[in-house]
Amino acid sequence: MEVVTYSRNVFLPLTNACRNRCAYCGFRSDNPRLMDEKEVLDLLRKARNAKEALFTFGEKPEVYDEIKNKLKTMGYSSFLDYIVAMNKMAIENGFLPHTNAGILDKSELRKLKPYNASMGLMLEQAVELDCHKNSPGKKPEVRLKMIEDAGKLKIPFTTGILVGIGEKEYDREYSIEVIAEIHKNYEHIQEVIIQNFSPKKGTEMENFSPPTIEEMLETVKMARKVLPKDITIQIPPNLVDDLYPFIKAGVRDLGGISDVTPDYINPEHPWPTIQKIERRLKGEVLLRERLPIYPKYVKLGWFGEEIGWLIKKLSDGDGYANSGL
Repeated sequence: MEVVTYSRNVFLPLTNACRNRCAYCGFRSDNPRLMDEKEVLDLLRKARNAKEALFTFGEKPEVYDEIKNKLKTMGYSSFLDYIVAMNKMAIENGFLPHTNAGILDKSELRKLKPYNASMGLMLEQAVELDCHKNSPGKKPEVRLKMIEDAGKLKIPFTTGILVGIGEKEYDREYSIEVIAEIHKNYEHIQEVIIQNFSPKKGTEMENFSPPTIEEMLETVKMARKVLPKDITIQIPPNLVDDLYPFIKAGVRDLGGISDVTPDYINPEHPWPTIQKIERRLKGEVLLRERLPIYPKYVKLGWFGEEIGWLIKKLSDGDGYANSGL
């Protein structure tokens, strides 16, 4: 029986400030706010079933004076120092951090590495697209450099593509080929997300049609052929109703699922419960909980002593999540 994994997480959207202005994004705001320590701690305390603290937020939020001022008021000299402090808070409360910070340079990645079980950056597409014309952080060469830097630092990494944002079919294949080539050099990409664009009201692309199920299935099949076998393909279970055809096409992971927080990026699509997912999969596969760091990298020891003790506590003998916790 095939194994399909997922992670129980709590979604922590530290700020909706972002320097990028992607034509499809409903998350960023021109009136940004920053979560304070109490808000973060309250969410962590509510998520006792979770093992992953998913930190997701806008890129380079300090371009906004209100964010810089709030950080100063809270006693932080930079947003990076604030991220580290929130990562540490998560660890102290028994959660393994996974941080999606947007573009970071190598020194910033190095500073965050000890406090993260894994990190991530969606490539989205490896080609220039009109929807990213006002988004300096979405330049393909900038994103690819960060993914490579993470490999050089041996950070277990998540990336992926966003399907239906104006790219052509051959752009998708090229993007997957680029990801595969980087992994061949550094062997650090644990999963690739194939995510379908979902239109948001109030955005430039609110009237764009999302990709069809057929397009998504073909993209998954292509990715499975192109990617090395040790990279797992993930699809978000809140964006696809019928999961089983995707499992047959090569998907082996369903990402993070929370029973406390919504998907702040796609809030119109609530998370399905684990029980609902099991019913969708019709007993044809074994659903197994994992940590934000995949079993391969648990066994390889790709983590620092700051989180090593917690990984050992939360993982079983195979490197998956310990079901006894």
